[in-house]
Amino acid sequence: MKNHIYTDGYKMTIPALAGQEEETSGFFHKLFCFIKKQPMLSIAVLCMLVTCIFVPVDKTYVNYFNWPTLATLYCTLAVVAALSHIHVFEIVSRGIVLRLHNLRNVTIAIVFITFIGSMFLANDMALLTFLPLGYYVLSSTGNKKAMAFMFIMQNIAANLGGMVTPFGNPQNLYLYAFYNIDTVEFTKIMLPSFLTSITIIFVMCLFVKPVPLTLKKDEQYTLDRKLTVIYSVLFIISILQVFRIIPHSVGTILVTVSLLILDRKAIKEVNYPLLGTFCAFFVFSGNMARIPAVNEFFSNVLPLNTLLFGILSCQFMSNVPSAVLLSHFTNDYKSLLPAVNIGGCGTLIASLASLITFTEYKKHNPESIKSYLTKFTVINFSFVIVLYFVQTYVSKFLP
Repeated sequence: MKNHIYTDGYKMTIPALAGQEEETSGFFHKLFCFIKKQPMLSIAVLCMLVTCIFVPVDKTYVNYFNWPTLATLYCTLAVVAALSHIHVFEIVSRGIVLRLHNLRNVTIAIVFITFIGSMFLANDMALLTFLPLGYYVLSSTGNKKAMAFMFIMQNIAANLGGMVTPFGNPQNLYLYAFYNIDTVEFTKIMLPSFLTSITIIFVMCLFVKPVPLTLKKDEQYTLDRKLTVIYSVLFIISILQVFRIIPHSVGTILVTVSLLILDRKAIKEVNYPLLGTFCAFFVFSGNMARIPAVNEFFSNVLPLNTLLFGILSCQFMSNVPSAVLLSHFTNDYKSLLPAVNIGGCGTLIASLASLITFTEYKKHNPESIKSYLTKFTVINFSFVIVLYFVQTYVSKFLP
């Protein structure tokens, strides 16, 4: 005989109730697993939803998204996956190990390759290109414990490497055009922090012990020259989207169609949660800029110390949105310009490029996330503090 529950004239069996409870329990279990697996995406979506309460969805939302950045990110992730399938990174990393011999030399080389790369490729593209190289070098020599430090230094190098030129990163390009800054003056403003960054990065890398490197598995991979050339062309197409030389729609179609023919697995391996995280933070930053209380706050505090509050703004809104927002509240570009570059270091969202590094590290070392975040925070804020005081001192001598 079935047991029933009667409520307001409706009859419901106990098994039916139990089924609903199981469905509810299953939903929350899946939600918990998703949050645990994708913490940054979950945080980004939560932040986005909170700001949506204050700024209801409207047509302006479409303008939040930086479509060239998203397209380039997708294309680069796909091409890097394809390159890894033909063992390009293993071949290059083997050459690095055989030539540089020890961990300190390798760390310095890869970090400064990333630093220089960010001057021409922009920070996120430099990381997408050179983080896999760092991983393969360390994993092939049994030095995965050094990965956290190398990734963090690569991240800092990518964020600070492009600060000295107007085209080195998106925030520089925007402020350079917005304030119509002379190129020579631009370089003079940024040179002290740039040179200080080089010095600190180099000194930090010297703390790495010169442990001799040997390949644990000296596998001899044969380079597929034809595919390497094709994928290299696709990679260049991806990068040219950043500079709007190739329309992002055209570039995305070319890369996608090519890889669907040559390597479908590369399309499947694209880090789509990372793309989702970027989208969520674009909405979050766009909404923050439209909240009246936020605008009023910056109108009051920015004149007090543009450099300091510019850096602090980046820690919560990321550096590019901060540059766009704060430029409407001050004419002090000599302080705002270094602020949004220095401010790229600090929290994980201070620069969206940092999310790329975190995601890449989590993929290879999911068991040591807390340790990574601790090191990341300490090292990044050490850079922020030193560069803040250097720039504050130097600003006294700027006309």
